[in-house]
Amino acid sequence: MSEVNMWAIEDACRAEGYTVICGVDEAGRGPLAGPVCAAAVILPDHLQLPGLNDSKKLSDKKRRELFPLIKEHAVAYGIGLATHEEIDQINILQATYLAMERAIAQLEGKADLALIDGNRARDFGLPVKTIVKGDSLSASIAAASILAKVTRDDLMEQYAVEFPGYGFEIHKGYGTKAHYAALTEKGASPIHRMTFLKKFYGQK
Repeated sequence: MSEVNMWAIEDACRAEGYTVICGVDEAGRGPLAGPVCAAAVILPDHLQLPGLNDSKKLSDKKRRELFPLIKEHAVAYGIGLATHEEIDQINILQATYLAMERAIAQLEGKADLALIDGNRARDFGLPVKTIVKGDSLSASIAAASILAKVTRDDLMEQYAVEFPGYGFEIHKGYGTKAHYAALTEKGASPIHRMTFLKKFYGQK
């Protein structure tokens, strides 16, 4: 199988006249606890970082190797969060958009196009293109996916110290057997998304 050209999408966008392109991705839509995290990254054109790919396809070690390199080489980057309270208030999709909006707002200098991983987006105040599996196809989105994932993992490891016994340091809030067992034994922690636990608690 031939290697994917991780700059093909950005090149096509530049051919359309866009000059400052940011990639945007999120981490943590699925977990039962903690925030959703998004990152926006503007990379130098055709920057080559060996191994840059969708964060889900990389080992934790590789993500952590790339994390400081992306920050160091990026033209600009921003990281935004939406809290578990916000997720419960406005739903996970809208909270994800809010985190993305906050990440884009942190960029120094304005991008003229945002490449968003997935097939849905909202108005972030600049033109957007949604790219399905963009974190495997676009260098900019892949970089954003790594910043978002590592940032969120680190937060969940901090929460594991604050709220011990749930295993946040292991499963990062996802609904594993061990996590559900801890919920049965201990009840919900202050950072659990209660809207995600309605079925577990038999609520409608």
